Amino acid sequence: MALSDQTRGKLAAVSTATLCTALFKRGLRNQFIQNVRPLGVKGGNMVGPAFTLRYIPAREDLNPLSVFLDRAHPQRKAVEECPPGAVFVVDSRKDARAASAGSILVSRLMMRGVAGIVTDGGFRDSPEIAQLAIPAYHQRPSAPTNLTAHQAIEINGPIGCGDAPVFPGDIMVGDGEGVVVIPAHLADEIAEEATEMTAFEDFVTEKVLEGRSILGLYPPTDEQSQTDFAAWRRQNGR
Repeated sequence: MALSDQTRGKLAAVSTATLCTALFKRGLRNQFIQNVRPLGVKGGNMVGPAFTLRYIPAREDLNPLSVFLDRAHPQRKAVEECPPGAVFVVDSRKDARAASAGSILVSRLMMRGVAGIVTDGGFRDSPEIAQLAIPAYHQRPSAPTNLTAHQAIEINGPIGCGDAPVFPGDIMVGDGEGVVVIPAHLADEIAEEATEMTAFEDFVTEKVLEGRSILGLYPPTDEQSQTDFAAWRRQNGR
């Protein structure tokens, strides 16, 4: 299912916290990628369909540096095949002992128009990656080459990333807190609901900062709160 420009725009304007609540309402409790943080906040949200790479533990005899001479090496091949507008998601088994990628590969993704990169492992050259104009999320910096601990084995299959299931085409959204995975078939309705929730939360925040109690306001059980919200939306074009 293709990600429409309208849905992409809505997801770019809501928080991962709000998206997690919308998913929770549908019984989905495990969609936030654990222990993955932004490497430099680049401004707006990262949004795009998942394109995945899976690592398994490296076997020493299969992972000398010479494997990178092979143009079909899965890591190199995946970087060149990840579609523009997609998010490159790497299953590193939550193992940051060796890098999932470095600044050259992330720079190549950026130049190809990829929307972002996420790994539950670590990046090498992390200070350089933090300066690039592409959202990047990882567990922590890791200088050793990926071959030290990882063997790239599969491109664009189902993976786990930070204990969250990621299927190719699922919609990834990242902000300053982290990354949430939205099942592709729910993307449109989640985006719509999260947009509505964001408008209400902005109203509530404004009222709380004016000194109003959250009781009856959040959630809006008082009739006056509902009336005030309707008036606020009209006034603010929301």
